[in-house]
Amino acid sequence: MAADLAGSLKDKVLFITGAARGIGEETARRAAALGAHVAAVGMEPERLEKLVAELGPGHCWAECDVTDQESLDAAVATTVRELGGIDVVIANAGIANHGTVATSPADVIARVMEVNLIGVSRTVSATVAEVEKRQGYMLLVSSLAAFTALPGMAAYCGAKAGVENYGNALRFELAHRGVGVGTAHMGWIDTDLVRDVKADSSTFEDTLKRLPYPLGALTSVEDCADAFLEGIVRRKRRIFVPKAVALVAAARPITFSRIGDLPVLAQAKQMVPRLEEQFRKTGRAFGATSAGMGKPRG
Repeated sequence: MAADLAGSLKDKVLFITGAARGIGEETARRAAALGAHVAAVGMEPERLEKLVAELGPGHCWAECDVTDQESLDAAVATTVRELGGIDVVIANAGIANHGTVATSPADVIARVMEVNLIGVSRTVSATVAEVEKRQGYMLLVSSLAAFTALPGMAAYCGAKAGVENYGNALRFELAHRGVGVGTAHMGWIDTDLVRDVKADSSTFEDTLKRLPYPLGALTSVEDCADAFLEGIVRRKRRIFVPKAVALVAAARPITFSRIGDLPVLAQAKQMVPRLEEQFRKTGRAFGATSAGMGKPRG
């Protein structure tokens, strides 16, 4: 499969948001190793500059906030000027707040939804004309969280479910333009975002350990990036990481039923107060490595 990926990705231009860390960074590295040209976009210019320097000639970076259309448009202009166009968009930028709706400032909840959902839609709007020129492909990064829910993740789950259905409709809208659209649905990936949550809440980590596979499974960022690139080459409509997440998607009628609520409700009265207290003690609304988000609570 590696040879197939190399042949299909060679000289393709990938525009990747959230490329400074985690899934975006690893996908950029692996795509470049397969001959692709990478536009690494994100909010940490020092890390992006270092990444592109390591990748070598034929790549570029741009500092960009996906909730700012002017910033996104400038990143697209830089990419087109430096790399000639865009074949693939990976709308990957995302954040997660630490806390529940009741204990978080309204602006924090709104920011999660703005980055994770509106940021995806703005990324699409900024890039769609260039992707159409090459009849390319857009990968919108959703999550397993589109198919299930846990306390402390209301904003994240809501945004990721929105990304999934936004992608479903976008697929129909862009079909006649020759543009493919897929959504990615990952379980827990070993990134800074997930490590931050674990570091700030033992209750969260204990909950994961009790969840059945694949709900509590931790996948390496390398395996996730490989799955993304394979999905891009095959222009998949869904990418599941690990593949067993597809079973969770299929079980949604049960997961979101009254019966599906029972296991979580049975623990929620004890679990949620502990979760809230642990996150309150950090003094932060976001993880320690969230770019520009490590704000004190309001």
